[in-house]
Order: sequence, then C-alpha cells, then structure tokens
Amino acid sequence: MPTTRRYLMCPPTYFTVEYAINPWMDPTQPTSTSLAVEQWTALKETYERLGHEVHVIDPVAGLPDMVFSANSGTVIDGRVLGSRFRAEQRAAEADHFRRWFLGAGYKSVVMPTAVNEAEGDFTWTGSLLLAGTGFRTDPHAHSEAQEVLGVPVVSLQLVDPRFYHLDVALFMLDDQSSSPLVAYYPEAFSPGSQQVLRRLFPDAVIANDDDAVCLGLNAVSDGKHVVMPVEAVHLAEQVARRGFEPVLVDISELRKSGGGPKCCTMELRG
Repeated sequence: MPTTRRYLMCPPTYFTVEYAINPWMDPTQPTSTSLAVEQWTALKETYERLGHEVHVIDPVAGLPDMVFSANSGTVIDGRVLGSRFRAEQRAAEADHFRRWFLGAGYKSVVMPTAVNEAEGDFTWTGSLLLAGTGFRTDPHAHSEAQEVLGVPVVSLQLVDPRFYHLDVALFMLDDQSSSPLVAYYPEAFSPGSQQVLRRLFPDAVIANDDDAVCLGLNAVSDGKHVVMPVEAVHLAEQVARRGFEPVLVDISELRKSGGGPKCCTMELRG
C-alpha cells in the first residue's frame, strides 16, 4: 500500500558538470541546464501527482550538485542529522540545508563531525538504518548516526567505485511493513556485506548489471509506486512481479553527474 511522503528537493537551476568527483562525471562532455530543469520538474510533478508533499529549497549559484538534496540530510522522527561532504566542491551545500531545516521549524538539527553524505549512504528500513561506506561516508559516521538519530545502524561495505553511494546500489521497496523489502545489486558490496543483506532480506529483489549501470537502483518507493529511471527495464519488471507499480522517469541529464530520482529526493520523516 502507498503511504504519503514528504520530500525536500532543489531545482537544478545552476546544474552543470564542471568537475569530476565520481566515475560518471566528465567535464569534457556537454550538458544542458534547461533539460536538467525540465527532467527535474517532471520528477517533482510525478511525486505531486502520486499525492506526495514536495518542499523546495532555493538553489545557490556555484553549487551545481545542490540538486542532489538526498546527500544533505537524514531525517527520522523529526530528528535531523546533516551532512559533511568528502569533496570540497560540495562542502558549502551542507550549511544551506542546515539553515533550511532551522527555518522550517526543526528543533533537533545536528551537524556531523565525521564525513557523512546523508541519504546518499543512509537508507531507513523502518526499523534499521543501513549505512554505506567505502568511498564517501566515513565509517565513524555510522556510530554518530546511531547516537544522533537513536536508531540501530547496520554497516555495509561498498566495493565498486561506480556505485560510490549506497543509494545507487540499494533502495527500499517497502519500509512500512513488518517484513521490509529491499532491492539491491550484490556486486556493489563486499562478500561479508552480501551475506548480511541476504540474512536481513532473504526475499530481496536482485538487480542485474543493466539495472545497476543505468542507476536503476537510485529509485524512490512509497510502498506501491516505484519512481525509477526509464532505462531500468529489467528492474521494473522485477518490482512489478512483486505487486509494485513502476513509474518510469527520464533523468538522463542529471545522470551525467551520477544522480537519479533518489539523489534528487530527501525524505522528511516525522
């Protein structure tokens, strides 16, 4: 069953690829800011059409990746753990989001001491916080998240640089039931982390190579509708077989910076 969600998004008004901080970024290739805005707007309107509430933070000139709002905060039960970026090019984004949370009335806003790229590497299952590390978020941020958010944390090791964040290797299909359902790409994880995922989610949807390389796992589910890149044909078929409804969107321009629907979407829980 779908549940109404609240999201925070940032328009890609200043989107471009002028540096490379992940394997997807190539500053020598052309980008279209207008196309990025068009695709982002369609994504936002998709959420609204599905009944979700979308809040928007103002973009800032000189921060082309601010559109990827998921990297700037983790919100559970109204508590906010902000971000601390590994790449200096994105560092200034964190304070803009901190000020947005304070202006929006959030009382508990904590900025991390360890490198922490928020929902890029943190995925809430409804009872556990899955926490990725290996390329961006420092493992010390996992214990910090547990202390600040007051939820149990399970660490997962990422090993493929193409899948540098947890949210391009795994997403929750259902985080409301007593048996949460996840989709993930096993090869993005270390052998030990694969064993952990199999234990936690024996009925998981398993993505294939084609799903992974189009960032098909950078998806957003409300418990019924799964908003995902249009190229993720196999993964869409898999989730549909489980009773979910794939909602395919074109996010190809923003993928030039290594992002998809989830990267553009921070969930405001509580």
